[in-house]
Amino acid sequence: MDSDSILKVENLSVIYQSRRGPVRAVREVSFDLKKGENLALIGESGCGKTTLGLALIRLLSKSARIVQGKILYRQGDRIIDVLSLSDDEVRRFRWQECAMVFQAALNAFNPVIRIWDHIYETAKSHGWTNRNEVREEALELFRMVQLDPHRVIDAYPHELSGGMRQRVLIAMSLLLKPQILILDEPTTALDILTQRTIIELLRRLKEEFHFSMIFISHDLALAAELADRVATMYAGRIIELTDVDSAFERPRHPYTYSLIRTVPTVHGDFQQLQSIPGSPPDLITPPQGCRFHPRCAFMTGSCLDEDPNLMPVDEKSAVACWRWREIDLRIKEAAER
Repeated sequence: MDSDSILKVENLSVIYQSRRGPVRAVREVSFDLKKGENLALIGESGCGKTTLGLALIRLLSKSARIVQGKILYRQGDRIIDVLSLSDDEVRRFRWQECAMVFQAALNAFNPVIRIWDHIYETAKSHGWTNRNEVREEALELFRMVQLDPHRVIDAYPHELSGGMRQRVLIAMSLLLKPQILILDEPTTALDILTQRTIIELLRRLKEEFHFSMIFISHDLALAAELADRVATMYAGRIIELTDVDSAFERPRHPYTYSLIRTVPTVHGDFQQLQSIPGSPPDLITPPQGCRFHPRCAFMTGSCLDEDPNLMPVDEKSAVACWRWREIDLRIKEAAER
């Protein structure tokens, strides 16, 4: 594990048990997260992004289990294997070292408990029992996320708007000063002005607290604004990992290339949007070879035989594709026109 990395995931696989058979939701995922880095996980719904996030804090449902891999976390001078932690150690790890802001802010709260009770129970479970200190810290965090602190802290979740609940969750996630913040679709179901508020808020909080961030999204605009690196997921695997500029200007995987072509541009000549044909594969009985080949315009015989590994193609990028050079050539030719 590099000295500048805060988290390292090695060959992680997660399956869900179902009546039809095991669902391979996450397959042999490997990546590292640098100190202070923003990493975006992008891809269509059902590609394994949320399952990966939940696996990192060991909060998977009872039907899921991690079948292989390592999750290594740097705590000061120590390297901790998250998968070997006891139940009590995992509870301390969550919120204190790695916090997650879940999708659907209303569902993340108990509807019959006030916001203050959510906050105090979280703090108390991590050994912080002075109610006055907890309350003062919570009020200060609410001010930082641009909420009326005295109104919000004694409110019930249903008394707050979607954007307010999202900011409450972000404030709660920072209560114990974690080194890693995972955000699952942080702007989904919010109006465009509230989305902008959340983006600017995350930028400001990151400058204040210096945490590393993993955010899960299918919103490419959000990734373009916040990410340092982008990991594209498909059928449970990371199929491309690169810096944010290369992800949008020089994608090497046909799936990343297709995702970007589905997004309308706001400048230049009008271009016909191109949807990705077909649908994501069945994760119980996936196709042989590359999982994307039934939807890929660059597919050849080798794509049917073997699923490619994630391979480095330059200093910044790695891709799991047999035909990445042709994608690269097509983008260069288009830029020269």
